[in-house]
Amino acid sequence: MVNHLHFKQLLASKSKQLKQWSTIIQDCVYPPTCLLCSDPGFRSLDLCTDCYHNLPVYQSGCHRCAAPLASQTGSTVLCADCQKQLPAFDSVHAGFHYQEPIRQLIHQLKFAGRFANARLLGHLIAEQLQETITRPQAIIPVPLHIKRYRQRTFNQSIELSRHLSNQLQIPLALNICKRNRNTTPQAKLNARQRRRNLARTFTTSNSATFNSVAIVDDVMTTGSTVRSLASSLKRSGIQHIQVWVIARA
Repeated sequence: MVNHLHFKQLLASKSKQLKQWSTIIQDCVYPPTCLLCSDPGFRSLDLCTDCYHNLPVYQSGCHRCAAPLASQTGSTVLCADCQKQLPAFDSVHAGFHYQEPIRQLIHQLKFAGRFANARLLGHLIAEQLQETITRPQAIIPVPLHIKRYRQRTFNQSIELSRHLSNQLQIPLALNICKRNRNTTPQAKLNARQRRRNLARTFTTSNSATFNSVAIVDDVMTTGSTVRSLASSLKRSGIQHIQVWVIARA
Protein backbone atom coordinates (compact mmCIF):
# COMPACT_ATOMS: atom_id res chain seq x y z
CA MET A 1 0.00 0.00 0.00
CA VAL A 2 1.31 3.45 -0.92
CA ASN A 3 2.24 5.62 2.03
CA HIS A 4 0.10 8.71 1.38
CA LEU A 5 2.24 10.96 3.59
CA HIS A 6 5.40 9.92 1.74
CA PHE A 7 3.63 10.46 -1.60
CA LYS A 8 2.57 13.99 -0.60
CA GLN A 9 6.09 14.81 0.56
CA LEU A 10 7.50 13.52 -2.74
CA LEU A 11 5.04 15.65 -4.72
CA ALA A 12 5.94 18.71 -2.64
CA SER A 13 9.65 18.09 -3.24
CA LYS A 14 9.16 17.72 -7.01
CA SER A 15 7.00 20.83 -7.09
CA LYS A 16 9.69 22.80 -5.26
CA GLN A 17 12.37 21.61 -7.71
CA LEU A 18 10.23 22.58 -10.72
CA LYS A 19 9.58 25.98 -9.19
CA GLN A 20 13.32 26.51 -8.62
CA TRP A 21 14.12 25.61 -12.23
CA SER A 22 11.30 27.83 -13.47
CA THR A 23 12.75 30.74 -11.49
CA ILE A 24 16.26 30.12 -12.86
CA ILE A 25 14.98 30.07 -16.45
CA GLN A 26 12.86 33.16 -15.93
CA ASP A 27 15.80 35.06 -14.43
CA CYS A 28 17.93 34.17 -17.46
CA VAL A 29 15.29 35.25 -19.99
CA TYR A 30 13.91 38.21 -18.02
CA PRO A 31 16.53 39.32 -15.48
CA PRO A 32 14.97 40.96 -12.42
CA THR A 33 15.11 44.77 -12.50
CA CYS A 34 14.48 47.08 -9.56
CA LEU A 35 11.06 48.70 -9.83
CA LEU A 36 12.33 51.73 -7.93
CA CYS A 37 15.65 52.59 -9.59
CA SER A 38 16.01 50.19 -12.58
CA ASP A 39 19.24 48.67 -11.26
CA PRO A 40 19.61 44.87 -11.50
CA GLY A 41 17.45 43.01 -9.00
CA PHE A 42 18.68 40.30 -6.65
CA ARG A 43 17.30 37.01 -5.30
CA SER A 44 14.84 36.98 -8.23
CA LEU A 45 13.23 40.14 -6.81
CA ASP A 46 12.43 43.22 -8.87
CA LEU A 47 14.36 45.16 -6.25
CA CYS A 48 18.07 45.96 -5.95
CA THR A 49 20.03 45.42 -2.74
CA ASP A 50 20.22 49.13 -1.85
CA CYS A 51 16.48 49.72 -2.28
CA TYR A 52 15.72 46.50 -0.42
CA HIS A 53 17.72 47.60 2.63
CA ASN A 54 16.08 51.04 2.57
CA LEU A 55 12.54 49.68 2.88
CA PRO A 56 10.70 51.00 5.99
CA VAL A 57 10.19 47.63 7.66
CA TYR A 58 7.49 47.73 10.34
CA GLN A 59 9.01 47.54 13.80
CA SER A 60 6.42 47.44 16.56
CA GLY A 61 3.13 48.87 17.75
CA CYS A 62 -0.15 47.88 19.39
CA HIS A 63 -0.17 44.16 20.19
CA ARG A 64 -3.65 43.75 18.66
CA CYS A 65 -4.02 46.23 15.77
CA ALA A 66 -0.37 47.21 15.09
CA ALA A 67 -1.11 50.93 15.48
CA PRO A 68 2.18 52.83 15.94
CA LEU A 69 2.73 53.84 19.56
CA ALA A 70 4.72 56.76 20.92
CA SER A 71 6.59 54.45 23.27
CA GLN A 72 6.82 50.73 23.95
CA THR A 73 6.75 49.26 27.45
CA GLY A 74 6.30 45.61 26.53
CA SER A 75 5.34 43.15 23.82
CA THR A 76 1.65 43.07 24.80
CA VAL A 77 0.90 46.81 24.87
CA LEU A 78 -2.53 47.83 23.56
CA CYS A 79 -3.37 51.19 22.00
CA ALA A 80 -6.12 53.38 23.47
CA ASP A 81 -8.71 52.22 20.92
CA CYS A 82 -8.08 48.53 21.61
CA GLN A 83 -8.19 49.14 25.36
CA LYS A 84 -11.67 50.63 24.93
CA GLN A 85 -12.90 47.85 22.64
CA LEU A 86 -10.97 44.93 21.22
CA PRO A 87 -11.49 44.45 17.47
CA ALA A 88 -13.00 41.24 16.09
CA PHE A 89 -9.69 40.26 14.50
CA ASP A 90 -7.04 38.61 16.65
CA SER A 91 -3.80 39.99 15.25
CA VAL A 92 -2.28 42.17 12.54
CA HIS A 93 0.87 41.55 10.55
CA ALA A 94 2.05 44.78 8.92
CA GLY A 95 5.03 44.39 6.62
CA PHE A 96 6.10 48.02 6.43
CA HIS A 97 5.38 51.51 7.66
CA TYR A 98 3.36 53.53 5.17
CA GLN A 99 6.34 55.57 4.02
CA GLU A 100 8.36 55.93 0.84
CA PRO A 101 9.17 53.90 -1.20
CA ILE A 102 6.43 51.48 -0.06
CA ARG A 103 3.85 54.25 -0.50
CA GLN A 104 5.01 54.69 -4.11
CA LEU A 105 4.78 50.96 -4.87
CA ILE A 106 1.27 50.75 -3.42
CA HIS A 107 0.02 53.86 -5.24
CA GLN A 108 1.42 52.63 -8.56
CA LEU A 109 -0.39 49.32 -8.08
CA LYS A 110 -3.65 50.81 -6.87
CA PHE A 111 -4.02 53.76 -9.23
CA ALA A 112 -1.88 52.82 -12.25
CA GLY A 113 -2.40 49.08 -12.38
CA ARG A 114 1.29 48.15 -12.11
CA PHE A 115 0.77 44.47 -11.33
CA ALA A 116 4.52 43.81 -11.07
CA ASN A 117 4.32 45.78 -7.82
CA ALA A 118 1.77 43.29 -6.46
CA ARG A 119 4.13 40.42 -7.24
CA LEU A 120 7.01 42.15 -5.44
CA LEU A 121 5.00 43.27 -2.42
CA GLY A 122 3.31 39.89 -2.09
CA HIS A 123 6.70 38.16 -2.19
CA LEU A 124 8.15 40.46 0.48
CA ILE A 125 5.22 39.91 2.86
CA ALA A 126 5.22 36.15 2.23
CA GLU A 127 8.89 36.03 3.23
CA GLN A 128 8.06 37.74 6.51
CA LEU A 129 5.09 35.48 7.20
CA GLN A 130 6.78 32.20 6.22
CA GLU A 131 8.26 31.44 9.63
CA THR A 132 6.18 33.60 11.95
CA ILE A 133 2.50 32.85 11.45
CA THR A 134 0.05 30.19 12.45
CA ARG A 135 -1.24 29.32 9.00
CA PRO A 136 -4.92 30.11 8.42
CA GLN A 137 -7.18 27.85 6.37
CA ALA A 138 -7.88 30.54 3.78
CA ILE A 139 -6.93 34.02 2.59
CA ILE A 140 -9.70 36.59 2.12
CA PRO A 141 -8.92 39.80 0.17
CA VAL A 142 -10.91 42.87 1.24
CA PRO A 143 -13.64 43.04 -1.44
CA LEU A 144 -14.51 46.06 -3.58
CA HIS A 145 -18.07 47.02 -4.39
CA ILE A 146 -18.99 45.85 -7.89
CA LYS A 147 -19.41 49.44 -9.10
CA ARG A 148 -15.91 50.45 -8.00
CA TYR A 149 -14.48 47.19 -9.33
CA ARG A 150 -15.89 47.99 -12.78
CA GLN A 151 -14.40 51.48 -12.63
CA ARG A 152 -10.94 50.23 -11.60
CA THR A 153 -11.16 46.84 -13.44
CA PHE A 154 -9.21 45.09 -10.68
CA ASN A 155 -8.97 44.76 -6.90
CA GLN A 156 -5.46 45.39 -5.58
CA SER A 157 -6.17 43.24 -2.50
CA ILE A 158 -6.97 40.27 -4.73
CA GLU A 159 -3.78 40.81 -6.76
CA LEU A 160 -1.72 40.84 -3.56
CA SER A 161 -3.59 37.81 -2.19
CA ARG A 162 -2.90 35.74 -5.31
CA HIS A 163 0.82 36.02 -4.75
CA LEU A 164 0.54 35.35 -1.02
CA SER A 165 -1.60 32.30 -1.75
CA ASN A 166 0.94 30.99 -4.23
CA GLN A 167 3.96 31.64 -2.01
CA LEU A 168 2.42 30.29 1.20
CA GLN A 169 0.29 27.54 -0.37
CA ILE A 170 -2.88 28.75 1.35
CA PRO A 171 -6.11 28.75 -0.69
CA LEU A 172 -7.94 31.93 -1.63
CA ALA A 173 -11.57 32.34 -0.56
CA LEU A 174 -13.05 34.88 -2.98
CA ASN A 175 -16.73 34.09 -2.56
CA ILE A 176 -17.21 34.16 1.21
CA CYS A 177 -17.84 37.89 1.53
CA LYS A 178 -19.03 40.79 -0.57
CA ARG A 179 -19.25 44.53 -0.17
CA ASN A 180 -22.94 45.42 -0.36
CA ARG A 181 -22.56 49.21 -0.14
CA ASN A 182 -20.55 51.48 -2.43
CA THR A 183 -19.15 53.58 0.39
CA THR A 184 -17.32 56.90 0.19
CA PRO A 185 -13.55 56.31 -0.24
CA GLN A 186 -12.01 56.03 3.23
CA ALA A 187 -9.13 58.38 2.40
CA LYS A 188 -11.61 61.28 2.26
CA LEU A 189 -12.94 60.73 5.79
CA ASN A 190 -11.76 61.20 9.37
CA ALA A 191 -11.64 58.34 11.86
CA ARG A 192 -15.21 58.73 13.16
CA GLN A 193 -16.63 59.11 9.65
CA ARG A 194 -14.74 56.00 8.53
CA ARG A 195 -16.38 53.89 11.24
CA ARG A 196 -19.86 55.14 10.34
CA ASN A 197 -19.15 54.79 6.64
CA LEU A 198 -18.41 51.07 7.01
CA ALA A 199 -21.19 50.05 9.39
CA ARG A 200 -22.75 46.82 8.08
CA THR A 201 -20.93 47.22 4.77
CA PHE A 202 -19.95 43.56 4.36
CA THR A 203 -22.05 40.44 3.99
CA THR A 204 -20.36 37.11 4.64
CA SER A 205 -21.29 33.47 4.26
CA ASN A 206 -18.95 30.88 5.73
CA SER A 207 -20.25 28.09 3.50
CA ALA A 208 -16.83 26.41 3.54
CA THR A 209 -16.92 26.36 7.37
CA PHE A 210 -13.44 27.81 7.85
CA ASN A 211 -12.35 28.27 11.44
CA SER A 212 -9.37 30.52 10.70
CA VAL A 213 -8.71 33.03 7.92
CA ALA A 214 -6.41 35.92 7.06
CA ILE A 215 -7.82 39.19 5.70
CA VAL A 216 -5.49 40.85 3.18
CA ASP A 217 -5.40 44.56 2.33
CA ASP A 218 -2.85 47.02 1.01
CA VAL A 219 -2.85 49.75 3.69
CA MET A 220 -4.28 49.90 7.21
CA THR A 221 -4.85 53.43 8.52
CA THR A 222 -7.53 53.60 11.23
CA GLY A 223 -8.38 49.93 10.75
CA SER A 224 -12.09 50.65 10.18
CA THR A 225 -12.32 48.52 7.04
CA VAL A 226 -10.77 45.37 8.49
CA ARG A 227 -12.61 45.85 11.79
CA SER A 228 -15.92 45.90 9.93
CA LEU A 229 -15.04 42.92 7.75
CA ALA A 230 -13.69 40.93 10.71
CA SER A 231 -16.91 41.56 12.67
CA SER A 232 -18.94 40.22 9.76
CA LEU A 233 -16.69 37.17 9.44
CA LYS A 234 -16.97 36.46 13.16
CA ARG A 235 -20.78 36.59 12.89
CA SER A 236 -20.56 33.98 10.12
CA GLY A 237 -18.84 31.59 12.53
CA ILE A 238 -15.13 32.08 11.79
CA GLN A 239 -13.30 31.90 15.10
CA HIS A 240 -9.77 33.15 14.43
CA ILE A 241 -8.99 36.08 12.14
CA GLN A 242 -5.59 37.46 11.23
CA VAL A 243 -5.04 40.64 9.22
CA TRP A 244 -2.14 40.92 6.79
CA VAL A 245 -1.39 44.33 5.32
CA ILE A 246 1.47 45.63 3.22
CA ALA A 247 1.74 48.84 5.23
CA ARG A 248 0.50 50.35 8.50
CA ALA A 249 -0.08 54.10 8.65
